[in-house]
Amino acid sequence: MPETVDYSAKFRTFSANSLYRKLPAEQQRDIRRLSTDHLLTFQEFRQVVEASRDLTMWGEGNLDEWWRAQLRDTALTGRSLKKHILKKLNHYLDQLRNSPKVYPENGLPRPRARQKLQVATVQSNKKIHGLCPVASPETVCCNLKTIDAVENCAFGCSYCTIQTFYQDQFVFEADLSEKLKAIPIDPAVFYHFGTGQSSDSLVWGNKNGNLDTLCRFAAQHPNILLEFKTKSDNIHYFLENKIPHNVVCSWSLNTPTIIQSEEHFTASLDERIGAARAVADLGVKVAFHFHPMVYYADWQLDYAAIATRLLQLFQPDEVLFISFGSVTMITPAIKKIRELGQRTKILQMQMVRDPHGKLTYPDETKIAMFRTMHQALAPWQESVFMYLCMEKASIWQETFGFAYSTNDEFERQFGLRTMNKLVRTDTHRPHLPKSEERMSVRH
Repeated sequence: MPETVDYSAKFRTFSANSLYRKLPAEQQRDIRRLSTDHLLTFQEFRQVVEASRDLTMWGEGNLDEWWRAQLRDTALTGRSLKKHILKKLNHYLDQLRNSPKVYPENGLPRPRARQKLQVATVQSNKKIHGLCPVASPETVCCNLKTIDAVENCAFGCSYCTIQTFYQDQFVFEADLSEKLKAIPIDPAVFYHFGTGQSSDSLVWGNKNGNLDTLCRFAAQHPNILLEFKTKSDNIHYFLENKIPHNVVCSWSLNTPTIIQSEEHFTASLDERIGAARAVADLGVKVAFHFHPMVYYADWQLDYAAIATRLLQLFQPDEVLFISFGSVTMITPAIKKIRELGQRTKILQMQMVRDPHGKLTYPDETKIAMFRTMHQALAPWQESVFMYLCMEKASIWQETFGFAYSTNDEFERQFGLRTMNKLVRTDTHRPHLPKSEERMSVRH
């Protein structure tokens, strides 16, 4: 069908309000032709553009070649043909999403290094502490408190939501020390603070004296547990300085397959575990987060193998806690992933809405993954605190056989279990509460 003036105007509007202009020139030509041939509506046009982008990112072929194959297999014409092919396209994409994805043996191609972003030290009126942004009565949450010492992350993992929150620069808080002093701390209350929600906690080392300042904060408040969460192996600061007893270094762990394909600029699994072992050798407590666990072919064997390594390399008294969580996507992150267009299979997944309206795996997939890891860590089930992150009570029940009745109860048990382990292994430390009864939980 020849291109008409009317559809040409529509096409310009469609292309300006979609990912079309982010596609390679060849794909743009193909989509312009088929959209004109079939007089696609805007919703149909956007569907086709996103399908083309997804298939390329997933390494699952070329949309134009697939479309031509469908034309050869039917005698339909006009609107019936368009409806038929779009229905088959949805079915094809669903098949790819619902089957365990297969990664290349050597991982997906590494994207170009992220452009060098500006590093800025900024003095602002912004509050640096608050509740974990995903804390909610709709899920069983630990009520983590956050400290945003740095904004933006240098790693750029494919699934990360941090990339949607901040501008294209790394921002250090100029008044970190003063803002930490302003945080209201009741000495009789347990607090769990984490610094890994707005950036990786350790990738920057002690730049601007950040780790010095944060460790002083921990030393001044022995009733808090200060967590540095990382995917790096940058532990130089811990090797060179005396660390307060109430600091825990946690590593986000994933399988070599996922690290090679979706976490390109992070430390390898061996490097992360080696760094954790070195920190534990110094007497600093460690923790591990299996978050996000990714559903793909052979995930059972690969994740269980990490659990086996941890059981072999660490004693349970060295490990404060372990968490499990799954891929959870917000709409802006999905949009950002498609805009970047790098090779990734992270969106090649069946997506359902969670209690917060975010997109994640179906319950049965999550339960299978979490149960597998919990059982793989069976020797530590009584001695290491294990929990789920951002999951509803029914998934806790299916995974652990119980769920905390409230988020405050979860926080209370987390505090008692972790701080009691510090008391038992650091009895020479004079500043810890003398008994569990003295610890209460901030409400």
